[in-house]
Amino acid sequence: MRVSQTLFATVKETPADAEIVSHRLMLRAGLIRPLAAGLYTWLPLGMRVLRKVENIVREEMDAAGALEVFMPAIQPAELWRESGRWEKYGPELLRIRDRHERDFCFGPTHEEVITDLARREIRSYKQLPVNLYQIQTKFRDEVRPRFGVMRSREFIMKDAYSFDLSHEAHKSSYRRMHDAYCRIFERSGLDYRVVAADSGAIGGSRSHEFHVLADSGEDAIAFSSGSSFAANVELVPCPEPGETREPASREVEMVETPGVRSVDDLSTRLRIPVRRCLKTLLLEGRNGTPVAVCLRGDHDLNLVKAASLPDVAVPVAMASAEQVESAIACPPGSIGPVDLPLPVHADHAALGMSDFVCGANREGYHLHGVNWGRDLPEPESADLRNATQGDPSPDGSGPLSIARGIEVGHIFQLGEEYSRSMGSVVLDEQGRAVHLFMGCYGIGVTRVVAAAIEQNHDQRGIIWPAAIAPYHVALLPMNMHKSQRLREAVETVYRELCDAGIEVLLDDRRVRPGVMFADAELTGIPYRLVMSDRGLDAGGAEFRHRRDEESVEVGLEQIASTLRGRIAAESAAARPGGSA
Repeated sequence: MRVSQTLFATVKETPADAEIVSHRLMLRAGLIRPLAAGLYTWLPLGMRVLRKVENIVREEMDAAGALEVFMPAIQPAELWRESGRWEKYGPELLRIRDRHERDFCFGPTHEEVITDLARREIRSYKQLPVNLYQIQTKFRDEVRPRFGVMRSREFIMKDAYSFDLSHEAHKSSYRRMHDAYCRIFERSGLDYRVVAADSGAIGGSRSHEFHVLADSGEDAIAFSSGSSFAANVELVPCPEPGETREPASREVEMVETPGVRSVDDLSTRLRIPVRRCLKTLLLEGRNGTPVAVCLRGDHDLNLVKAASLPDVAVPVAMASAEQVESAIACPPGSIGPVDLPLPVHADHAALGMSDFVCGANREGYHLHGVNWGRDLPEPESADLRNATQGDPSPDGSGPLSIARGIEVGHIFQLGEEYSRSMGSVVLDEQGRAVHLFMGCYGIGVTRVVAAAIEQNHDQRGIIWPAAIAPYHVALLPMNMHKSQRLREAVETVYRELCDAGIEVLLDDRRVRPGVMFADAELTGIPYRLVMSDRGLDAGGAEFRHRRDEESVEVGLEQIASTLRGRIAAESAAARPGGSA
């Protein structure tokens, strides 16, 4: 492709509203353009990357035995009411009405539609197992779309759905999809982890997320370097402290702490470690009375774990200012468990503290030297916190590391959840009607593109993994319009590369060399081939990988073979592997 024949839309300025690297670079490199909040037009360069990701997904899904279908994006409300999700899904579901006042939604996912298809078309065990997938536009009405295509309202997803006769067959389909996903992300050249996850609004008994490791990731994941263990931090069990709690060594003292509103403020004011402070949070209770949970100052409350407390309302939410005022007449910054007229639960680590500092339930005051059992009753103990760096791995394989991850895929064991609510049954070998076991498997195709950039960039621009780069090589002729000899040589090399199956972007613009170089680095094309009259005199061209700092000379006759070899080698090497 010649630059003069495509919509090559790079810009120098960094967009003011772009918050993360991928958003900035996708706009600057001319991959996307915004239309409205959370809505983007994909330009030709971006479409080439998007289609390459789709092709990898499609090839691996086909190889795993899945069959491609295409379902409507607009879905009738009746199906969602059958499954019980019309109200449960919440405001992210874009509800619309047609001219006949019938309710529809713009599908955020397709469990209802595929289950309806299955109950109509799959009648016998002889038709099983079957796995149907599509690559389709989805819409989720995010309250605050941000980060470009990373959290947009409209996006492209690959969603697949397996149907099996038994739980064992269902687990086998799930494993096949797990392995297919690993191959997809390995082929895409991404460093990723597979983590145990919460099933959320989709439902089901078991699920795993696939995370691309990147500092900008919204999710914190915990993994062990000594084993394959990995999970979202909210699902990592934290052990009870093994050592005996230290005995009390000081008396309780009331200290004045004006203006202190957090454990960090308290730590600074009293010149003690944050881990010596106890923080007390008030959650909404099931009976309307707030429930107190206590954590060590350096730990964070895990909402998933807190939901298991019998007296805490679900979904878990902080008690309102009015509820707090009504219960104890004290602002949140000074709340503590001593003489607190509310149910109290303590995290295991908090229960192991002694001589700690906590709120005095009096604005502007804290208690120093508090001890469980002496100054207040021993509370109910539970695992209530997020795992932290250095915590022991639950499988005993060593300490945990915490990293940020971008979720690019999620697989679910749904079991009979949708087949029961929507009446999807088949006849088994004995002629009995049984409900289908169902799995659901999603990949955010547009998100994969952004995640690849978050993981592969420098200060000059994108560095695409070879398998999903828009082109293999940028051919940059220096002042070609001034030299007939150079123009002819460039055209010859361009044809040879194209005939060899190498994807070339020929920059035939009348621009300064610096502009060409800057755009080639910004757009992240893996290889750069610079041709000039000086190079022709020496019988070659300057060749450089996007990650290299120095160019090498390559003879004109060796250009095609050199590129073929390098592209093949990089594609083979770009398989970091995921941990199950």
